[in-house]
Amino acid sequence: MQILSLSSGPIGTNTFFVYDEETKKGFLVDPGGYSKVLTDKIKELDLDLMYVILTHGHADHIMGVKAYLKDFPDAKVVASKDEAEMLSDTSFNMSEQFGMPTSLTADINVEDGETFTVGNLELKFLATPGHSPGGMCIYIASENTLFSGDTLFQASIGRTDFPGSSYEVLADSVHTKLWPLPDETSVFPGHMGPTTIGFEKENNPFV
Repeated sequence: MQILSLSSGPIGTNTFFVYDEETKKGFLVDPGGYSKVLTDKIKELDLDLMYVILTHGHADHIMGVKAYLKDFPDAKVVASKDEAEMLSDTSFNMSEQFGMPTSLTADINVEDGETFTVGNLELKFLATPGHSPGGMCIYIASENTLFSGDTLFQASIGRTDFPGSSYEVLADSVHTKLWPLPDETSVFPGHMGPTTIGFEKENNPFV
């Protein structure tokens, strides 16, 4: 598995393109903005972008989706079924505030525990509401890797002062869904640098 990462969108959201080296099939996580450099790299490596996966629907994680779909029209947008309202409502997802009203409808709505196969990679979706009603993480057990969106950061967590958010719900999500993962699991969050489950269990002051 290879991970291409870049900072995208108005506040520098971590966007990841992940692909299986053997099959060249991959997926894009949280395109907060568009980068032609990433598009060119995907095409240069002759990779197959199968899915655009959204950990949640806030503006800084979705405003690049439509531009990438123009480049890769066969890609399917994947999100939690509980995030449908936020994705479609430009006020709720706060894209209006950034001057780029963005309304989306996912092609595939997933539920907690559902799995997808991308090449040789099995992705498991973990429902982790709290930062948003339909927030979720993407777990790849074979690679000891978690894409945590805005659920878990390095020594921090996502904000819980937005409409539809709740600190109590977010803390419960982290404790019930993320802490049981192996300590060596690498965590790639939506903001800030990577971390591990083990480090966060010992050092995160918010949960």
